[in-house]
Amino acid sequence: MFEDGWAAAPLRWVMDTVGHTHLDRMAVEPGLVAAVDQHAAALRDAIPLDRETLGDYLLGFADELRHLGWTPGGEDDLATVRLTAICWLARELGLLTDESPA
Repeated sequence: MFEDGWAAAPLRWVMDTVGHTHLDRMAVEPGLVAAVDQHAAALRDAIPLDRETLGDYLLGFADELRHLGWTPGGEDDLATVRLTAICWLARELGLLTDESPA
């Protein structure tokens, strides 16, 4: 899951790794929407929501997951929901709309 180069553009990496699939699921799974909303609210309260800060937060979070040997599975575990919240915020805030690394 953590292929070479994942840290160069962490927001794009997480969107490709978990985001697209889970954001699509949110359209039909209200429980996932509620869980993602809770994680997004926690992030909004904890950090400024700009490309650099959200990307730095993601780098730290993903690096810890890498050290723990975490990989995405079929279940909505805490890590997957948090990563989905990061993807949702990045999409909603338009942080992936240009060609610059994120």
